[in-house]
Amino acid sequence: MENGEKAAETVVVGNYVEMEKDGKASDIKSKLSDMFWHGGSAYDAWFSCASNQVAQVLLTLPYSFSQLGMLSGILFQLFYGILGSWTAYLISILYVEYRTRKEREKVNFRNHVIQWFEVLDGLLGKHWRNVGLAFNCTFLLFGSVIQLIACASNIYYINDNLDKRTWTYIFGACCATTVFIPSFHNYRIWSFLGLLMTTYTAWYLTIASILHGQVQGVKHSGPSKLVLYFTGATNILYTFGGHAVTVEIMHAMWKPQKFKSIYLFATLYVLTLTLPSASAVYWAFGDLLLNHSNAFALLPKNLYRDFAVVLMLIHQFITFGFACTPLYFVWEKLIGMHECRSMCKRAAVRLPVVIPIWFLAIIFPFFGPINSTVGSLLVSFTVYIIPALAHIFTFRSSAARENAVEQPPRFLGRWTGAFTINAFIVVWVFIVGFGFGGWASMINFVHQIDTFGLFTKCYQCPPPIMASPPPISHPHFNHTHGL
Repeated sequence: MENGEKAAETVVVGNYVEMEKDGKASDIKSKLSDMFWHGGSAYDAWFSCASNQVAQVLLTLPYSFSQLGMLSGILFQLFYGILGSWTAYLISILYVEYRTRKEREKVNFRNHVIQWFEVLDGLLGKHWRNVGLAFNCTFLLFGSVIQLIACASNIYYINDNLDKRTWTYIFGACCATTVFIPSFHNYRIWSFLGLLMTTYTAWYLTIASILHGQVQGVKHSGPSKLVLYFTGATNILYTFGGHAVTVEIMHAMWKPQKFKSIYLFATLYVLTLTLPSASAVYWAFGDLLLNHSNAFALLPKNLYRDFAVVLMLIHQFITFGFACTPLYFVWEKLIGMHECRSMCKRAAVRLPVVIPIWFLAIIFPFFGPINSTVGSLLVSFTVYIIPALAHIFTFRSSAARENAVEQPPRFLGRWTGAFTINAFIVVWVFIVGFGFGGWASMINFVHQIDTFGLFTKCYQCPPPIMASPPPISHPHFNHTHGL
């Protein structure tokens, strides 16, 4: 195939027909809609990736640092940030390859959102599709659960008149309203605001911890146990594994081929938030974080902290939508409603998806430990191992490599370099992330169940202060009487 033909095909892939304008005159209403609602640029994709990546995990990274120690915490963030950026790049390459092949066959995606399991199906067959669908849906299900748990955990630090389980009921109902957001194409203003919110929270954590100073007798004993070490590492694996929605974000772009480096730039920005905040909180509070998985728990209550809590609540609503929207799409396709034009009908049929998420958040309210468990058992395969293997098998033949729409970067050694990196990721994540991480996170997760129990009413809440009994009054004795 000639280079000119390849370039032309790539341009065709970039024409996302759902987003294109027909040249009609725009009124004020449509201009406002375009500004706040209809997003499809590379900037929109960057905001979506960065906002989605650093959600409630921002509050649990200091907890991970207390398990790993300062040096390991920093190194694991950098390492998994690079790995996550590479596998997001692989997913984007496979999406463009799949879409190009389908558009050669005159397939129209006007009312159809392409998803990761469909990419696997088109490139590698139904067995890959089934495995990808199982891991992706389960991860996104628990990703939504984690956001709901985080909402209840955070609001408790503003209003503890209600227990965390009751707050979960309330926020479950609030998050159910995401059924009315049609697709990632409509997250423009939410992604922008979400990133502003996490930026404020990250720098609040940093500055507040430095101003607070180290608590008296602070200890930094991490890493002290292998179980805690690998539990903390898998939470960071989870942090930089937020690209399970990469395909949906790409599909919402006007020119999806521009996505290649977007996730890397999003990760670089996220590191400017996670590294200072986690380091500062761990420096100030040390081993106290081992029993406080939410960083808000140790910072003094004031207006700045309450504002950060409110912003994170709003952001978790947005991230719940990010995690749940692909599940809505899968459910719509399953029942034949995905191409329905009526948003009200689609919203109604989406509601059953929220019910199991609500229920699981009430069963397992273990904010912090559940991140590591999901990271080791689900994220390791969903966004690291499966994309790396899929890239190898898709381009294993010389003909596939020669006709590939996108060639690997020259500075990485083209196909040899790409396959070497992929093989390293598969081996590393399987042994360290899934193997040791799964062992450690499951032990920690079971420990939480043994300590607090399933359906616990208020996870890691301080014990209620018992009112002191009134003093016992004794009758007055005259000790000299009768002498």
